[in-house]
Amino acid sequence: MNNPDEPQIVGISLPTGTDVQSISQRVEAMEMLLERSFKVPGTNFPIGLDSIIGLIPVLGDIVTTALGAYIVWAARNLGLPKWKLWRMAGNIAVDTAIGAVPLVGDAADVLFRSNTRNLRIIKKHLDKHHPEARIIEG
Repeated sequence: MNNPDEPQIVGISLPTGTDVQSISQRVEAMEMLLERSFKVPGTNFPIGLDSIIGLIPVLGDIVTTALGAYIVWAARNLGLPKWKLWRMAGNIAVDTAIGAVPLVGDAADVLFRSNTRNLRIIKKHLDKHHPEARIIEG
């Protein structure tokens, strides 16, 4: 049940706590918003704000990089080791570099989903170090 006091993104209630599960839910919501919040009409291919905002030259890349950096910051708050944080930052750097190339970069940006890759790194870490934070999807 949605709590009216919690912030919402795309109709998803987001917890405001600093516990592992709350941070994990916010990161998952950000990844969904950035990478798979819409379907391409006529197909079943998901895209997100990362692909759409990335179409705006320079400013789009700055905004999507900042939003992706939030996921790395949240991972730091979850206690991921520095080498995983660097790997996540590398994913964002590659995504930004690819997206900076006009048109071709925007198409490639849809295929290289840095935020999804970074979410996978976080989930793998949490499954190993914080199994109580697992969300059972049903």
